[in-house]
Amino acid sequence: FSEIFLYSAGIRRIGSAALDLCYTACGRFDGFWELGLKRWDMAAGSLIVSEAGGLVTDFHGDESYLNSGFIVAGNRNVHKRLINILSNYF
Repeated sequence: FSEIFLYSAGIRRIGSAALDLCYTACGRFDGFWELGLKRWDMAAGSLIVSEAGGLVTDFHGDESYLNSGFIVAGNRNVHKRLINILSNYF
């Protein structure tokens, strides 16, 4: 994942996927990615990101993130860049 560091000013992880997704929705975070989450970790936050105009998918750009537990969220530009990087590893 060192490739992500090359394209970012820093990486933060609050510890709550729901809060991280809300921070992404309001623009405090540019993007969010995580793996191994449960549906209840992602459901509310992913809806908030979507309602704010962001994109939420799995690491391959599919909408099956609730089933896979692999989630990427962000605005269109950040989301696309994260997908391009993460899809190489998963």
